[in-house]
Amino acid sequence: MIVNVKNVLMSAAAGVSLMATVASADTFALVQINQQALFFNQMNSGAESAATSNGDKLVIFNANNDPAAQNSAIETYIQQGVDGIVIVAIDVNGIMPAVKQATDAGIPVVAVDAVLPDGPHSAQVGVNNAKAGADMGDFFLSYLGSDMGGSAKIGVVGALNSSIQNIRQAGFVDKITGANGVVEAGVVDGRNVQDIALTAAENLITANPDMTAIYATGEPALLGAVAAVESQGKQDSVKIFGWDLTAQAIRGIDQGYVAAVIQQDPAGMGAAAVNALNTITEGGSVDTSISVPITIVTQANVDDFRSIFE
Repeated sequence: MIVNVKNVLMSAAAGVSLMATVASADTFALVQINQQALFFNQMNSGAESAATSNGDKLVIFNANNDPAAQNSAIETYIQQGVDGIVIVAIDVNGIMPAVKQATDAGIPVVAVDAVLPDGPHSAQVGVNNAKAGADMGDFFLSYLGSDMGGSAKIGVVGALNSSIQNIRQAGFVDKITGANGVVEAGVVDGRNVQDIALTAAENLITANPDMTAIYATGEPALLGAVAAVESQGKQDSVKIFGWDLTAQAIRGIDQGYVAAVIQQDPAGMGAAAVNALNTITEGGSVDTSISVPITIVTQANVDDFRSIFE
């Protein structure tokens, strides 16, 4: 039997290479808020794509809006010995003991979207929610003068259980408070759940029949506001400003009653977080703050985003 030594060596080298690839593959865990919102599903997809490209494995935990479940999930992943954790926190303060447990166990943690207090996590990925909220406040004040006759009564559909959305709310409200022609109708709590946000928005409209604008701090709040305006036939009298595009929001932009929506890049956030963990586990370093830009979407540029929701 004649053995081709060159082929044997090449096969052996390939085997070593394969073993090295397998040995270097990491398992990362993404601890998510919920899987109802399109925003979070897009983030999951970006994270999964990045993990696949890097040869890593990604597991995703759905907390169903329960902050205690997020803490428990991190504790479980520590016990399982994952190589890194991505956290989209519901309670940014309450999650910190679990984050510290993970880093004490040698597991790097990257936070996405919700900004954690100073702590042992390796990086923060996302937008500057306070600035983006203020930017939308500036847009609203400009729109007030150009398209609303210089005056408006505006209410907020928020999510008071979400630290992220509270920051967005404060950034916007701080910008518009005291501005000429602006009357504030107050805040209702949609709790980051679409059905609850719908009821809250309907109650806000009913309590303020002269209200002419709504600011929605997240996707469920925006969907609730859109549905409430439609169900109460207010498309000609109420303008909506909010966060996170959906097919329904684009329809509202086309019809003219959704004035502007802040669009983030959730897939980019998920990918950036997983790529950061991959870099860390390979011995590299990453920036502690990884910024992902936003776009304010209006009738002028909505065509650039239609394909995402088709």
